[in-house]
Amino acid sequence: MTRSNPLFILSLLLSAVVSRPVSAGQLSLFSNDTERRGFLAALEKRDADYDAKEKMIRRPFSSPGYHTTLKGGMVHPTRESFSYAVALLDSGDAKRLARAVDILRRAIALQDQDPNSKTYGIWSWFMEEPLAKMSPPDWNWADFCGTQLLQVARDHMQRLPQDLQDEVRKSILHAAQSIKRRNVGPGYTNIALMGAYVTLAAGEMFDVPELADYGKTRLKAFYDYTLPEGSFSEYNSPTYTIVAITEISRMLNHVRDKKSQEMLEELNRFAWRHVARRFHPPTRQWAGPHSRCYRTLLGEGTLAFIQRATGGKTHFISDDEAAVSLDACRVRARCPDDLVHYFTSLPQARQEKETFVKGGENRPATIGTTWLHPQFALGSANLSDLWNQRRPLIAYWKQDMGIAALRLQCLHDGYDYASGALFCVQDKGDLLGGVTFVTDGGDTHGSLDRVKNATIKAKDMRLRFELEGKVDRIRLPNNPDIKQPIRLTLGDVACDLQFAHAVFGDFPIAMETGHDDKSAWLDLVLYRGEQRDISFRDLSEAAVVFALSMNPKSKAPESKNVFSGFSFNRAQGKISATWRRSGQPELHLTIPEKPGPFGSLRSAASGTLGGEDAWK
Repeated sequence: MTRSNPLFILSLLLSAVVSRPVSAGQLSLFSNDTERRGFLAALEKRDADYDAKEKMIRRPFSSPGYHTTLKGGMVHPTRESFSYAVALLDSGDAKRLARAVDILRRAIALQDQDPNSKTYGIWSWFMEEPLAKMSPPDWNWADFCGTQLLQVARDHMQRLPQDLQDEVRKSILHAAQSIKRRNVGPGYTNIALMGAYVTLAAGEMFDVPELADYGKTRLKAFYDYTLPEGSFSEYNSPTYTIVAITEISRMLNHVRDKKSQEMLEELNRFAWRHVARRFHPPTRQWAGPHSRCYRTLLGEGTLAFIQRATGGKTHFISDDEAAVSLDACRVRARCPDDLVHYFTSLPQARQEKETFVKGGENRPATIGTTWLHPQFALGSANLSDLWNQRRPLIAYWKQDMGIAALRLQCLHDGYDYASGALFCVQDKGDLLGGVTFVTDGGDTHGSLDRVKNATIKAKDMRLRFELEGKVDRIRLPNNPDIKQPIRLTLGDVACDLQFAHAVFGDFPIAMETGHDDKSAWLDLVLYRGEQRDISFRDLSEAAVVFALSMNPKSKAPESKNVFSGFSFNRAQGKISATWRRSGQPELHLTIPEKPGPFGSLRSAASGTLGGEDAWK
């Protein structure tokens, strides 16, 4: 075996750590009885999912629609099984130790530990679907599962049988080497941070300088990339910003390197400032636009996370409810004290405007605008695709029965079409929006299912303004007319819409409304009929331009007067809309009328506010 062989290198690393002790620390995990009760309540819920036969968590199948080829049934997830094992150990209950040992042995065995394998160091999502059957395997599982195993190693190693201690160490090092080999860039926020944690913490814990140095370098690269950009790449994401804060907090608690600690303190403040500036206290919602989120309305888990991180200075739910968590005692996230006021009150309306992604030559920046009004919040991104995890145009408001939200979707046979492209220019509660279509993108995902030859098979294509949440007091027009202003009455908020232009090839455009128990919608139907091929390259034109205005209903002008200064024109393959507002700066938006590659669409589109470039 040569010294350059990866097996040789790994054997040296393992031999260096096999006898290194790690102290137990479960006695100090819980700071008070409320926290411990909340932990035990969360653990009891997870107990119900344990499958003693397979020695893993068992739950109904669900997925975001990619990586896995499974379609349904019950599955045994690897990541959740590891986090359950950590919680069993954290309980300090000797009776639960045996179950944790069983899970660790079972789940570690599912890792690809062959350094010569393409999937080296990772796990499949589910026991039922080996790595070879995934489409494609998810390399992030080295980061997710490695993180959980590090919690075992940090606080519980001495409680495990000696042979399992060795297996835990080996598994962590395999995961860390896989992360190092993959070497994701700093733009992949949550994985860049999580991989830095796994490699740096493992390197320090097991005295492997190669890994510790890599982790420090990776953290520094993330710091140097992110702060000048002004935002995380996955900007303003209720899902991934919390993941980022969690991993930053975990490193603040576990990493010993002083320079890394200094960077982490700054990154922690950086992350919390983004959350604070767009939190809307009247609705207790995280206002948009969102680069990625899995649900439109904020879940209680995120509110509990913020409540814990502010030391109880915010009070969204009861202390007992906020304490229900398997890992709150480990993460110990903390929001800087001077940012807490953003979560407690909104004394007056304010606008937040921020560059999320810097632009370049012939490429506009990605800019988010958020209007935070005591009665509602409206947010938009100046440019975005319409993947189902995006929320580039979204509003929240409060009604008697609770909170509701409005967002824009592009639907292909009922599912979000990732190759819809949205452009916006917003000022306070008013915006101009334009939708066209990308010819080099994906169908349900931006890259995992690329549309071949810019052609899809479709029975239905539409734009939808979807309203979800507590929709009891929402009133929609019975027979909306695309040529007339449309008013959506959202409780005490009025939302007015005006379509300036809507063309989808030669297909007739229709409008319709609908509702069910959970949502309501206003649809612009672009195509409906027999399944057919639709080639976006062959469409002579496919573009929709609209204006939207949100106001307190008590102060909203008559619908027919809202858009009195709204006009549009077509010239040189582009559509331009202008909104001359009384006493307010003029809004102007230009988009290409024909679909094309996303880069060319971005370069051709523009927005101005009061005659000034709104996208700088």
